[in-house]
Amino acid sequence: MRRRQLVQLAAASLAAPALTARAQSFPVKPIKLVIAFPAGGPTDITMRSLADSAGKILGQPVIVENKPGAGGSLPAQALQSAAADGYTVAQIPLGVFRLPYTTKLNWDPIKDIAYVLNVTGYAFGLVVPVDSPIKTWAQFVAWAKANPGKLSYGSTGTMTSPHLTMELIAQQLGIELLHVPYKGSADLMQSILGGQIMAAADSTGFAPQVEAGKLRVLNTWGDQRLARFPDAPTLKELGLNLVQNSPFGVGAPRGTPPEVIRRLHDAFKKAMEEPSYVQALGRYDMVPMYMSSEAYARFAQDTFLREKALVDKLGLAKPS
Repeated sequence: MRRRQLVQLAAASLAAPALTARAQSFPVKPIKLVIAFPAGGPTDITMRSLADSAGKILGQPVIVENKPGAGGSLPAQALQSAAADGYTVAQIPLGVFRLPYTTKLNWDPIKDIAYVLNVTGYAFGLVVPVDSPIKTWAQFVAWAKANPGKLSYGSTGTMTSPHLTMELIAQQLGIELLHVPYKGSADLMQSILGGQIMAAADSTGFAPQVEAGKLRVLNTWGDQRLARFPDAPTLKELGLNLVQNSPFGVGAPRGTPPEVIRRLHDAFKKAMEEPSYVQALGRYDMVPMYMSSEAYARFAQDTFLREKALVDKLGLAKPS
């Protein structure tokens, strides 16, 4: 037994310098960052800014790959088949935490993702075309009540935060809406501007179209009104006890070495402080929203439980 303990101690002492060396040398090749929405939208633009800065800090490019669809879950799913070496990381949208309650999965969003850090969250709202007969939230609700199931709204995907928040609103108000899912903000904006849907629930990627006089904001979903849209009331002001900002961050495959997670964490955290990233977020009324690896993992666990309650409340849980 004594000999075995000495061998284990010797092995540990030899492994420690190797681990330190690996952390110091990482990365030796480009890193892939998989994001959940298409090119050209708020997530893509802000995450590319973050990736560019993180790549300069790491000394290797961080290359963004867009994998839209499936309610924002494809990047997290991609981690399940990626090597646990830090060279593939992914955006983790909030919708990932409700997946097991609505879809049959062969992986666990808590156990099978190594959480690196949270980086920001969305500012959401509801818009209609400026020439729509619906000019206010009260008119939106009245039209929906008079035409059950006919008021169409688009979101960035089934089971995403915009979709579920709108369904929760509809449930609270006793109205029935027609949901039309899209792969991301870019597709959604094209559809509402083209007259294919009556309203759009989205992050404030709609801001340029509002400022161009093409869309009107009926409400926003934060705790306070947005400085960019001071005339748009919050859901709380409209009598709905709801706040939605949908924090998201970066995850890696389960089993990624802790020293590699730390290296990624430190680089992305420093990148979050770059003026270019803060300015990119500001275009969409977003702000840096930092959580450490440990805090982000706790947030994931808490959100996982909270999302179950939401899915159950909306009656969207998969059959047992």
